[in-house]
Amino acid sequence: MEHYEDEYIKEHHDSALHVTEGVSDQPVVNPYFKRVHRRKLTTDEYVEGILAGNITILSQAITLVESNRPEHYAQAQEIIERCLPHAGRSIRVGITGVPGAGKSTFIEAIGGTVTALGHKLAVLAIDPSSERSGGSILGDKTRMETLTTNPDVFIRPSPSAGSLGGVARKTRESVVLVEAAGFDVVFIETVGVGQSETVVHSMVDIFMLLQIAGAGDELQGIKRGIMEMADMVVVTKADGENIHRAELAKAQITNALRLFPEPDSRWRPKVLTCSSKDRTGLTEVWNTVAEYIDFVERNGYYTSNRNRQSKYWMYESINEVLKSNFYTHPEIKHRLEEYEERVLGARISSFVAAKELLDFYFSGKKDI
Repeated sequence: MEHYEDEYIKEHHDSALHVTEGVSDQPVVNPYFKRVHRRKLTTDEYVEGILAGNITILSQAITLVESNRPEHYAQAQEIIERCLPHAGRSIRVGITGVPGAGKSTFIEAIGGTVTALGHKLAVLAIDPSSERSGGSILGDKTRMETLTTNPDVFIRPSPSAGSLGGVARKTRESVVLVEAAGFDVVFIETVGVGQSETVVHSMVDIFMLLQIAGAGDELQGIKRGIMEMADMVVVTKADGENIHRAELAKAQITNALRLFPEPDSRWRPKVLTCSSKDRTGLTEVWNTVAEYIDFVERNGYYTSNRNRQSKYWMYESINEVLKSNFYTHPEIKHRLEEYEERVLGARISSFVAAKELLDFYFSGKKDI
């Protein structure tokens, strides 16, 4: 049948079935495009650029910190070690909040207030990644349009990639780099799920909880643990017809906080209201941050807290490296599949399998 149609078309060129030849397919990739390979910077160039406040080099250094390649890890650690003496002189603020509280909008609004006072602000935002694809929107730069054009602000979203512990450690290392680059205020926005609040709390000086009014029970969904960690609570969206509800939420949260025992800092958490849209209450929020820092510096908690955090991250780093070394060990990788089959076949228990694999791993480390 197809042969008959082809012959018919050849004989009747004026037929409606005749198909004119179109243009040939264009190449998908520009044939004139030439990839420019960026010269690899030395450790000295990285450190000098960071200390000079070069944002491009700072961004490249943080990318190096976030990389999982062994050669990048070694250089990143050297850069961090050399920047460490120039770090530690910033106010580190952790920001978390219930869904819909408007964390990014609040950060953009309060960020303008902070920079107007002469501060340089770095925003490190842990962006949630897809558990299925590993992809991440990294949308903070699109949500914070005003801050992205502010020369005194550096915004760096980091994908969590399903590994909160690893990202938390890398965020902690990124704090060192942005402080060395001259940023004296650092905001760390949490991913907002599960353990993220705990790990962010372990790397900041003050922990801020954002709460929204007018969503039913004002205390609904707030975990006691998060409330106990908060050094201050900010009720957002206190504008228009929501002002009364925001004040009511403030009173309810204040009463709830009075039931908690006095924290180690001996600072009683304060509750404030603000509107990111109307730019109201933002100065009071920042003044409370400054008041808290002054309070804990005078009673010695500021220093003891930072010392405790440094010790905590030393142990976390040990755990992370041990875990990474175990799973990348060639013999362990080879044996894992075998042990998985034995566990699934009920020939060995999960606990015995884990013990045997660990015993094998550490038997080769006896000479350390």
